[in-house]
Amino acid sequence: MGCGHRKVEGAATDNCVCEILRDIVDAQNDVIENCCDTSCEQSINDLLGERDTGNGLDTVPVILYCAGDCKPFKGFGAKRGNTLGSIGELKASFIFRVKTVTDDCCAVLELLRDRNDPVTCDHLKDPCDQLTTDLENTGICITVDLDCFCHVTCLPAISVFD
Repeated sequence: MGCGHRKVEGAATDNCVCEILRDIVDAQNDVIENCCDTSCEQSINDLLGERDTGNGLDTVPVILYCAGDCKPFKGFGAKRGNTLGSIGELKASFIFRVKTVTDDCCAVLELLRDRNDPVTCDHLKDPCDQLTTDLENTGICITVDLDCFCHVTCLPAISVFD
């Protein structure tokens, strides 16, 4: 089995890696309960109050990974400056709040930043460089084509609106 040799005799799908991973999951589930402490599903459940996590949660922060190179996506933007026609300081973030998703898979994402994060655009090389203790909405939104991403990581649900 290898790349390009996808047919598995008697398999439900044409993807041998998928079949093997399904078999592994089935075996693991037979041995122990398979729960994740952090996952997209868990964050959504927390946001909707399906667990006793308190109230006031309004955001599932996400990190997206670009298709092809599978690197974390870093978004950039700036607020309007103090004077008409000027641009404020450029901000960057690997962490986003999804604002909207269209039928053709375009999304508006808002950059989330920790209010105490001193890291500038140049120094923010990896999601682990970004502070996440006190994420807040920035009001800076970008539009992306979701077909350009191959992976999403959901962080635990938080509140960014007070």
